[in-house]
This record gives sequence, C-alpha cells and structure tokens, in this order.
Amino acid sequence: MASPELAAGDGSYDFHLRSLSAASRDSAAAADPASDPNLLDSVRRMCEMCKEAKGSSDEMVARAFPVMSKLFQRCAAAPTQSVASSGVLLLTILQFFLDFGEAVLHDADGSLRTFFRSCLSREFADPIVAKRTLEFLIVNKTKILNSFPTLIPQFFPLLLKLIASNGERLERKFSEVLPLMMSAGSFLPLFLSLMDLPMLVVALEKVERSSGTLIGSSIATIQKSAAPEMLLALMDEAYTGSAIEDASGNAGSDDSGPLDLADPMFLDLLKDENDGIAAKHWTSPTISSTLQAAVNSPQSDRLKQSLKMAPRFLTLYFATALRDVNDSLLCALIPVVMSRYAAMFPDKVYSFEVRKRLSDFILAAFQRSPDIIALLKTELALHLCWAIGEHGAGGKNRKDVARELFENLELLLYENLATSRLGLSQDTGFDPMGASSRKSSQARLLCFVVTAIAKLATFHNELLPRARVSLAKVARSRTSDRRVWQRACDYLGLLNEPAICLSVLGPSAAQGNGPGIVNWSEGGTKMVAHIPFYLLAEQKGAPIHDFSFDDLLPTE
Repeated sequence: MASPELAAGDGSYDFHLRSLSAASRDSAAAADPASDPNLLDSVRRMCEMCKEAKGSSDEMVARAFPVMSKLFQRCAAAPTQSVASSGVLLLTILQFFLDFGEAVLHDADGSLRTFFRSCLSREFADPIVAKRTLEFLIVNKTKILNSFPTLIPQFFPLLLKLIASNGERLERKFSEVLPLMMSAGSFLPLFLSLMDLPMLVVALEKVERSSGTLIGSSIATIQKSAAPEMLLALMDEAYTGSAIEDASGNAGSDDSGPLDLADPMFLDLLKDENDGIAAKHWTSPTISSTLQAAVNSPQSDRLKQSLKMAPRFLTLYFATALRDVNDSLLCALIPVVMSRYAAMFPDKVYSFEVRKRLSDFILAAFQRSPDIIALLKTELALHLCWAIGEHGAGGKNRKDVARELFENLELLLYENLATSRLGLSQDTGFDPMGASSRKSSQARLLCFVVTAIAKLATFHNELLPRARVSLAKVARSRTSDRRVWQRACDYLGLLNEPAICLSVLGPSAAQGNGPGIVNWSEGGTKMVAHIPFYLLAEQKGAPIHDFSFDDLLPTE
C-alpha cells in the first residue's frame, strides 16, 4: 500500500512532482519560469514531505532531485528581462540541495555560486530577495562554514551592495552574516569596503540615475554595454568623418550625468566578487568631483542610513578581528587603518564616529598583542611624522610645541643621514636581503621626515631658515637615497616660492582665499604659467621664467 505522501491527488507528492517536471520541460515557460506562482508552493511542499517522510525519504529525494536540478538550471539561465523574480524560488531549491545533497551525492558549491552570479547580482536591491538571502545564510551558516568556507568571503562585495540598497531594515540580519565574510583573503578588502559603504551608496544611486532601476539587470552587464556603442562611434567617425560626442564633458560638475563606466573607482566599488586587492579608488580623478557633488546635494535616505550603519558594522568587524584573527593579520591591518584616517566620506558626524572606532581598535590591538608595537615601530613613526606635518604640530598657536617637534625631526634626520654614510651595518655581506630591507625602510622614513620638516616650516614661518639648512644638508649629501635627495631638492625649490608652497604643503584644513591659496580641484580653469615647471618635470637648474607667484598675487 502506498504511503499517504505518495498517494495520488491534489497536494500529494506525485502531484507536486508532476507539476515541477512539467514546468522544467515546458519550452513556453523557459523565458520566465518563475512566473508561475504554483512552482514555489510545489517546491516548498516537496521539501516538507521529504523531511517528514520516515522510511521512504531516500526514495522521494532520489525521484525529486533530477527535477529540482533541471528547474534550478532553467531559472538561473532565465533572460535578464524576466518579469518575475526567481530569487526566492532558487533559494528554496538551494535549501533542498543543502538538506538532502548527501543522499544523492550532490555538491551544492556550484549551485550556490550560480545563485550569487546569475540571480543575486541582478536582484540584490529587491527587498524580498535580499531578506530571504540573509535568512538563508543565517539558517545554514554552520553548514556553509564547514562545507563551503570560501563562499561568503568571495561574494561579500555583492552582499554589501545588498545592504547598501536596502538599508537599516536589514541591518540586524546583515550583522549576523558579517562575521562569516571574514577570511584570510577577504580580511583587509572587507575593512576597506566597510569604510567605503557610503561611497558605494553614491555609486549605486549614480547607476540608478543613469540606467534606471537596480532590480533586474546586472551592473556588470551595464558596464559592458558601453563597449559596442563606442566601437560603433569609432566606425562612424572613420567612415563619415563625424566627431564622437564627448559624454564626459560635464561629468565632474553634474552628478546626474551619465556614469563613466570605464572609471576604475566605480568598477572597484560596484564589483560583485572579492578579488583580494586593496581598494585604491581614493586616488581616482573622479573621486573629488563625485564626493563634492554628494556633499553639496541633499542626502538621500539610503545615504543617511549608510552613514549610520557603517560605524556600527566597523565596531562588529573590529570586535570579531580582536577575538578571532591572528597577530599576523592584525599587524597587516593596522597600517591600513592608519592610512584611512584622512580618506573617508566627508560627513562630520560620520568621520567623528569612524575615527573614534579606528583609534579604539588600534589601542585594543596593542593591548591584546603588545608585540605588534615592535613589529610596526617604523610604520608608527611614519604616521606620527605625517600627523605632525599635516596638522602643523597642533596649530598656529603652538609655537613652542612646533619648535620642539621640529628639533626632534632634525635630530632624527641627521642621525639617519649619519647612519647611511656608515653603510647601515657591517654585516651587509652576511645578510644582503636584510640590509636591503633596512635601507629601503630608512629611505621611506627619511622621506616622511623631510616632508614633515617642510610642512612645519610652511605652517610656522619662523622655522623656515632652519628648514632650509636641514634640506640643504640632504641635498648636498652624496650618500643619501635618490628618493630622499630628490624630495629635499623639490621642497627647497618650493620654499623659494612661498605662495605656491603654502598651497601645496600648507595644512589640509580650509584656509580661506588669501594669497597662495589655490583650489586644486579647479586647476583645469586656472592659468599655470607661473608654476615652477623645473620642479614638476624634475629638471635641473634655475627656473626657466623670470617671474614668480609673488608677481601675480597680492602680498597683503
């Protein structure tokens, strides 16, 4: 006698199996297989029946698996223009694969990656799909960590796009998934991506304004769509002589303009998978104009929420790192943390909250592993030198402090110059790689010291004579590193041009519109004939012109 689960009739196992089998074979439904609402119910009922069955469970799973697999492949391969969302249906089938994969010897790794690449990359902004995805990862986190440990770390950029699009309503669920994103290969890139969460929102909104809704088409597809159009434009120019329209003419001034799909900043921000490379888009030419447009425009609800969420995510990230990460990764993270103090989204409240968390983490890391201080002594010295020069030893009113710090920098400079004349050490033949590493580290430190001396003298004019003496000693030295020598020569030239020196080496805080204050973001509209080109082109000798900045700008 057949079991109740296998008996014929509506709602029975055989009924749902026939329904799914027909849907997986129906060529008319191939363009949009998820459009049938009964499919999701049938998949759910079959999963429940297989779990509830006692003696016939293996037989039911064996009969259902080929149908489920075929339906999964058809939904994943559905065209991007499909009207119905396939995300929830695919997640339900994935749950079947994880629950019963061992019974049919099925490895779900390929299916999981297919879901992320083919479905979630198009539907991460869909609130229902986003919520179900996070719930799926939370329910199966133990199995995923044990069987597929690289899955979530590989796709953490896509999950960050998910939370950037959906905001605070999914923050709690995302916070449960965040620790799963951390691995040896994703540890540093994840920190940088969390720091850039507000910038990710800006980039997504820029895509939305340029290409429409974020739901239904992969951003990677949008990025690739520009190439054929450019090729056609080049062919048209070659055969007809018509000029290619410049689509980027107003991109820097109007944030609502089309997205520059070739810009590396946006390509890095909008990627779906972790490539293991630390983000470098803060040096992109587009970043300043994009940030300026975002700051000057009213903040969207998504951007406001990301500015609140990012510091809380960083708190969770640092807590997990201090609990689970080894000293080697912590040692690699601290210099990256220091480098981001001055590179973050320019919102006052956000910057304060993030900098507080960065400082707290560094102190906690030193308390947990004091040995890191010895390993990072050079890096700490570099950042301290940078901070002294960048902030003018505390301000215009800190004359005594500035003089004391300047004297310490002088002493550090002279001691290292003397050491370089002695050849660093006497055992260079015994340990050539160690000597080379020490020499490179020393040259890097001296570059920071020379820069700090020049910046302090620019900020506190009474130190200018001593700064010229110090830099001249480096410039006259025949044994100093080429990079240090070149930097000293450049700064000596800049100190002879007080106005431009104040703009280049002066403090980063707003200084008004006095003489020598140049807004370099407007450099494309300014005259540049007065710039000492021998500095920029690394030419030797005196300037090739007979006028200076003082001739063009008022001295009062």
